[in-house]
Amino acid sequence: MIHEFLFTKVSGAGNDFVIIDNREATLPADKASLALCLCSRNFGVGADGLLLLERSSYAHFSMKYYNADGSYGGMCGNGGRCIARYAFVNGIAPKDMVFDALDFGYHATILADRVILHMKEPSEIKAGLQFQFDAVVYDAFFLDTGSPHIVMFVDNVEEVDVDQLGRAIRNDPACQPEGTNVNFVEIKGTDSIKLRTYERGVESETMACGTGSVAAGVIAHLMKKLELPITVHVRSGETLKVNGVSDGEMVTAPTLEGSAHILFAGRAFYDDSKHILTDIAA
Repeated sequence: MIHEFLFTKVSGAGNDFVIIDNREATLPADKASLALCLCSRNFGVGADGLLLLERSSYAHFSMKYYNADGSYGGMCGNGGRCIARYAFVNGIAPKDMVFDALDFGYHATILADRVILHMKEPSEIKAGLQFQFDAVVYDAFFLDTGSPHIVMFVDNVEEVDVDQLGRAIRNDPACQPEGTNVNFVEIKGTDSIKLRTYERGVESETMACGTGSVAAGVIAHLMKKLELPITVHVRSGETLKVNGVSDGEMVTAPTLEGSAHILFAGRAFYDDSKHILTDIAA
């Protein structure tokens, strides 16, 4: 069967997504195959993930996130900021809104050209982790900011082979069965870091990672005593700002602020029997 639907391509600090308004539940049941097809950079629209905007029983809308490999994702910070911008621009939600993702209500605020997203409080913080790669032992931290993250501090983040080392840690037995995102952090000042992230589900480095920026910012503050708010310089060249309330041992009420742009909209025709796009009109 051929499904015809509208889509919108968006970018949050370089982290790019395809958004589909699925409030009428007209998409095929197999969302994983649809995401895999749409996110393909060679045969589809091309994106780090697929965001579905659906109805919610208590919030302005619900966000469902699928990674580029078709797997159902955890929370996506930049995706959340992008879908908030989309909802505001299309009259689905007001400037200050609440949306549901993974049974949690996220509050977002639209600014002139940026979006602030109030994130879930970090949990499961673990220090003293170590990973060995090519006879080198790397010290690491773990925490969950809506998605699982490993955070590692390096002297020069530009010298790190993010894909190779990130993939090795993401697939390390200690991180199974779900795997983890892997963040490499270089301290740039008392309130500034440079970040590169290997994202599970995309299975490569991305231009930015929202939950990864929060993870890196929280660990940089707690373990390296950087001052909040922390400016995060991501791979795309843009910056994200991580803030929150700290008692020195934990950061609560974390926020993620950064750009969220609508790039273009189009119409797609999807054959759910062959899992292919038969046509795209942008």
